[in-house]
Amino acid sequence: MAKRVFLERRTYRRNRLQDAAKLLPVLGAFLFFGPVFILTTDAGVGGATAGWLVYFLGVWLALIVVAAALARALDRITPSDPDQPGER
Repeated sequence: MAKRVFLERRTYRRNRLQDAAKLLPVLGAFLFFGPVFILTTDAGVGGATAGWLVYFLGVWLALIVVAAALARALDRITPSDPDQPGER
């Protein structure tokens, strides 16, 4: 029988947050370039451009907010090095 590996809740949570932070650029690339390949419209250039601009700026803002939330959560969980002067 395989030996069960036990991770502390804090370590497990930190690992999952790091995984999410590593996958965020992949999600961003999918959100930015996915609709370009999937959706095509025959609408006028001006109307389509305004809609795409709003979409891209919305995705960009959402990625910034998610990255900031992940950074803040990782900062709370990651233990600080007591040897570093000026740290917590």
